[in-house]
Amino acid sequence: MALCRQRNRWKLIVCFFGASIVGYFIFNRHNTGDIPGTGRREVPIEQDVANEMLEKPVYDKPPLDLNALGEMGRAVKLNLVGEEKKKEEESINKHQINTYVSDLISLHRSLPEQWNPLCKDLKYDYRSLPSTTVVIAFYNEAWSTLLRTVHSVLETSPDILLREVVLVDDYSDRAHLKEPLENYISSLKKVHLIRARKREGLVRARLLGASIATGDVLTFLDCHCECHKGWLEPLLDRIKEEPSAVVCPVIDVIDWNTFQYLGNPGEPQIGGFDWRLVFTWHSVPEYEQKRRRSAIDVIRSPTMAGGLFAVSKNYFHYLGTYDTGMEVWGGENLEFSFRIWQCGGSLEVHPCSHVGHVFPKKAPYSRSKALANSVRAAEVWMDEYKELYYHRNPHARLEAFGDVTDRRRLRSQLGCKDFKWYLENIYPDIHVPEDRPGMFGMLKNRGMSNYCFDYNPPDDHNLMGHRIILYPCHGMGQNQFFEYSSESSEIRYNTREPAGCAVGDAVSTYLTVHLCRKPRQPVPEDQKFVLREDDSLYHVMTQKCVQAVDKTDNDSPAPALRPCSDHANQKWFFEERGS
Repeated sequence: MALCRQRNRWKLIVCFFGASIVGYFIFNRHNTGDIPGTGRREVPIEQDVANEMLEKPVYDKPPLDLNALGEMGRAVKLNLVGEEKKKEEESINKHQINTYVSDLISLHRSLPEQWNPLCKDLKYDYRSLPSTTVVIAFYNEAWSTLLRTVHSVLETSPDILLREVVLVDDYSDRAHLKEPLENYISSLKKVHLIRARKREGLVRARLLGASIATGDVLTFLDCHCECHKGWLEPLLDRIKEEPSAVVCPVIDVIDWNTFQYLGNPGEPQIGGFDWRLVFTWHSVPEYEQKRRRSAIDVIRSPTMAGGLFAVSKNYFHYLGTYDTGMEVWGGENLEFSFRIWQCGGSLEVHPCSHVGHVFPKKAPYSRSKALANSVRAAEVWMDEYKELYYHRNPHARLEAFGDVTDRRRLRSQLGCKDFKWYLENIYPDIHVPEDRPGMFGMLKNRGMSNYCFDYNPPDDHNLMGHRIILYPCHGMGQNQFFEYSSESSEIRYNTREPAGCAVGDAVSTYLTVHLCRKPRQPVPEDQKFVLREDDSLYHVMTQKCVQAVDKTDNDSPAPALRPCSDHANQKWFFEERGS
């Protein structure tokens, strides 16, 4: 009896002790503070001190000198004359970046804080985050922009997370990238240099770097970047949370001429594309804003620019890495974007990860293979929608693009979704043209033989508001490609994105191009045209017809609104060429 009482006493003690332990963990779990409005949990206070040590970068930045040129991302504006001005111009011609200015700026310069203030409150369990290898491929890059990229990574990346930085020399031929570079990086921790034995191009050069990576995550950067404080942790944390997520930082612009850091702590833009298969930037659509619970939640993006992103090494290999049939660069970003989404992954932008990028004045070397790369992407991933691309790029049908059998087999093996699913679920904002026979292509005039509608805006940042002219038909699509939408009575210039629509101006009588209305919005009256059975193009608002005029106020032939008649210059028809 006494023995039973003793056993029961021990059972009570054990139960009490066990309940205490459970209660302790439950209490701690519910008292780990949530960051308001983020759905993210702070690391317990007792870990803060340890984390301060763990978040230390590979190298500390040198002491800040606010008087130094370019510090805190300030613009450097020089009033040069004579020989020094000539040197500056030569540097721009050589690199399409003002490397004269870059060389005057510290390789270790500090940047202004350009993130959402909520990002500062995020805490990370550094011991549980995956490690990363940063891969930086370069070809004939300038000394200071390349090394500023390297130092930027080393001085902002926690030592515990960065396995190595792999520099891949894609067969550069400039002397400063030979022995001087080897000597310089020999004293830097965690930096390795490998050299291609021939010109490989971005895709294969990056794969060379990935082949020796020891990190759990591959982080690809361009060779003229500057990393913002705290850029790496959000990328790795998201991949830890969702291994099939490919995550991009917010890309802040660094001016190619003054090296001013033009970051924006507000809402970033996301990637899209137009039907030429050219990457485009867009604001975050309303449906994506509603999906997110917080301003610092990741943002889903239909495509990425391609220069800067992080991906689980295992997932990268599962997806088939890069398409090695692509040459140099151009098109690989859209191909990989389509593949990520169609094969079950997600492509995201993290608002708390910021990296500055110098966008050169223009491409510093030839991209002659970019068209073939785009054709490969269209042939493998776009199904019947590839015809929309070919309609706008008739010459692309003639482009040799190599064998894509293996890439199509990969798509089948991974059980990837079709492009229709991608358009409906990932990029519903893009206008999918009708392209009905006889209603797209060159819009030609019967009276002014071989003259076509032509719209050639000055640059990609200034697409709208310019006049449509008439120009000899060239059959190459692009600026002479228009589509008539019978459903909405619009004449769409939808080669580029966002699409533009022809607008009839009752005052000037000329046609200009303005943004088309958004889906489910009514068509503005000045954008309504009717292509009638007698081949006249009737403008609904003014009740006039479009006529080819050979002399205008700027001496260029142009379509203009005139009272309707049976004149041959008011007869129009579409012709598709190169199909």
